[in-house]
Amino acid sequence: MALLTRRHALGLGIGALSAAGFRAAPAAADNGSEMHGMSVFGDLKYPADFRQFDYVNPGAPKGGFFSLIPSVRAYNQSYFTFNSLNAYILKGEGAQGMDMTFATLMSRANDEPDAMYGFAAKSVQISLDKLTYRFTMRPEARFHDGSKLTAQDVAFSLNTLKEKGHPLIMVQLRDFVKAEGPDDATVVVTFAPGRARDVPLYVVSLPIFSKAYYANRTFEESTLDTPLGSGPYKVGKYEVNRYIEYDRVKDWWAADLPVNRGSYNLDTVRYEFYRDRDVAFEGFTGKNYLFREELTARIWATRYDFSAAKDGRVKRETLPDDTPSGAQGWFINMRRDKFSDPRVREALIYAFDFEWTNKTIMYGAYARTVSPFQNSNLMANGPPTPEELALLEPFRGQVPDEVFGAPFVPPVSDGSGQDRAMLRKAIQLLNEAGLVIKDGKRLLPNGDVFTIELLNDEPSLQPHHAPFIKNLGTLGIDATFRLVDAVQYRARLEDFDFDMTMERFSSSATPGDSMRPFFSSQAAKTKGSYNLAGISSPVIDALIEKIIGANNREDLTTACRAFDRVFRAGRYWVPQWYSDKHRVAYWDQFAHPEKPAKYAQGVGAPENWWYDTAKAAKLEQAK
Repeated sequence: MALLTRRHALGLGIGALSAAGFRAAPAAADNGSEMHGMSVFGDLKYPADFRQFDYVNPGAPKGGFFSLIPSVRAYNQSYFTFNSLNAYILKGEGAQGMDMTFATLMSRANDEPDAMYGFAAKSVQISLDKLTYRFTMRPEARFHDGSKLTAQDVAFSLNTLKEKGHPLIMVQLRDFVKAEGPDDATVVVTFAPGRARDVPLYVVSLPIFSKAYYANRTFEESTLDTPLGSGPYKVGKYEVNRYIEYDRVKDWWAADLPVNRGSYNLDTVRYEFYRDRDVAFEGFTGKNYLFREELTARIWATRYDFSAAKDGRVKRETLPDDTPSGAQGWFINMRRDKFSDPRVREALIYAFDFEWTNKTIMYGAYARTVSPFQNSNLMANGPPTPEELALLEPFRGQVPDEVFGAPFVPPVSDGSGQDRAMLRKAIQLLNEAGLVIKDGKRLLPNGDVFTIELLNDEPSLQPHHAPFIKNLGTLGIDATFRLVDAVQYRARLEDFDFDMTMERFSSSATPGDSMRPFFSSQAAKTKGSYNLAGISSPVIDALIEKIIGANNREDLTTACRAFDRVFRAGRYWVPQWYSDKHRVAYWDQFAHPEKPAKYAQGVGAPENWWYDTAKAAKLEQAK
């Protein structure tokens, strides 16, 4: 298999890699002037009178049917099932695609690091202390029933999400104080002093709900009632656990806004749900759905030999992924005493033979992940710079000495699957930690047998676990692969009821407050957070604050590299693999921009793709 595309909607930040040539926002923005967009450090590419984003086809035709299986998820969503149309709370399994049914205050430009431009809000004024944001709403904004979308709806939505939303939303809204609608056209958003740099961008990206719709409904309950939206699509037909369709709103009020022109072209978008990745592939070959991001190297290398792929009816493309790849690996739950010693956790790293796994199971398709900022300039390399040392020196004695040298990199094996030198090192570490061998079993210091359950919900990942489990057995560790269904898997992760689990988190080059749900001590105690390893370190917390408080991209890079050194020294995970490419396959009846926007998460499908009637006719004739 492959790289998991567990790209949570926000990942470790809203932005991505920086780029040259951006025009700074006018300095007058600090004086409360009206602005058509905003970004973390004030840089905007597009002027106030821009017509559309450069990466879309403004003349793309509308129409057609598009179907896919999920490759991203956020909050309570699953890749394999759904039973709720509320995708912003903890309860239930939220349906994929629900974000397409809601408008937001502003919309992301995917060819800039972190810029947002007016959507339901046409402009924003920012106070001198940057704690008060005053948004002016578009008078034409409407919900799907024709009712007006007002400032009161925005205030209701933001305040409700802070109080009753998914725990990850609540954590990221920590520095958001309140939203008010003094009149229909004005939203006033207040932030706490010392607020995280990226919180305003997160706030403007959240869905806008109808206050009137929820007057007699409970927001925090899982439900199959269709919420009243204002986005480009409405919920169409669906069957719980099997599929859900979204129908394009033909008279959508926002279709011709610059942030939407050339996007949302398809009449119907349908998500199909499969419990098994191999079965899902068979569904694709049978044209049960039309688009697939291929996450399984084995399938990409060996199984696209069916007739439609051979004769060109199914098209395959490899598209660049210029976004930071983030962190993928087995995360070790340090809430359990048996994993409290970092030497034990490092021994687990030495037990994984990436080179053999990549060569034998994944057809050499991947490179080794070493950092949560993989594939970006935020990664630490070599000895710390003077600027990094200035951040790290106050913590000398609180962190391992290696933090002040080259960062930890997982060992490179001989590719045999059982590298003796690596296994000897693992044995040495376990012995030093007091875990001795008795009757062939590795014992914990309290005398219990050392067991590890590797929890997962994807059958196709079993081959990747098997060699790791075999090597753990060689060390005397009784390791097993535990496969559960998607609902049970998410419930156990939310309760931190696991030993180790395989997960991927996306990253960006403008991380900020969204670091907290992944790495902070607060998140380690928050049910449903992404801090799977249970990291609770005052030093990590302090460096997160340095990242959040960075005043420019140079300071941000320095803080992230310092954080990276400390994180890697903690041995919180067994790093796995990544790729800088997207592998996509689709039935050849669609067209798309030449390449994805540089900072987009994914390949821009279905948002920026369109139905090609000529291709579709040719495909029909080729049956």
